Amino acid sequence: MSHSRLLIVDNDSAQLAQLADNFARYGLIVEGAETPLQMRTALAQHNYALVVLDPAIAPEQGAALLRELAIERRLPVIVHSAACGEADRIAALELGAEDCLCKPANPRELLARIRAALRGRMAPGAHKDAAAAARSFASFEGWRVDMTTGQLFDPKGTAVSLSDGEFQLLRVFVEHPRQVLDRGRLLDRVYGATTDHYDRSIDVQLCRLRRKLSASGLKGPVIRTIRNEGYMFVHAVTN
Repeated sequence: MSHSRLLIVDNDSAQLAQLADNFARYGLIVEGAETPLQMRTALAQHNYALVVLDPAIAPEQGAALLRELAIERRLPVIVHSAACGEADRIAALELGAEDCLCKPANPRELLARIRAALRGRMAPGAHKDAAAAARSFASFEGWRVDMTTGQLFDPKGTAVSLSDGEFQLLRVFVEHPRQVLDRGRLLDRVYGATTDHYDRSIDVQLCRLRRKLSASGLKGPVIRTIRNEGYMFVHAVTN
């Protein structure tokens, strides 16, 4: 994870400076943006491994900014916000966030969450078996999953917009079709064995993934809940 470049979107300049200084000791390059315009300018100039976002920088646009980062730009996002009740955390996850922390978070905890998110982004590649590693595409019911670029295409060839977390979850199911996967195994595969994510995050990601697949035209149950056991991707998958 050394020298990963992070973008912190927050209008508290003192906190930006403090976090940049703290994280630099751990090999992270931290840059800040205090407005949506500065955020988009930074994104146009650099590639970032992760974004820490306080939606309060633009109260009327906070949800849209999170969707833009997580869904449109497919960046892992940690929401760092003073609005951190259970409903707020669930809403952030449903909008595509990888994690959500109450502000002001302990810098060491924020660093641990960043590390967990970055490990999770790399985890599926580390867990793939030889058969999965050998293929770059997988297909089911006329749909195609590009395992290399992280894209899903419907039978007409139209790309379906998925957040990074949603795609990683789909990838796990596609690599293990018609197998029952319990919540712990999904957490391990999606976020990494040492994840700090809580079980509810998988439920939220799964709900979003099911909803998007259904809205994009995939009929019938795709991921079935097996009571007291876990979840199963019901379709056969071919290379």
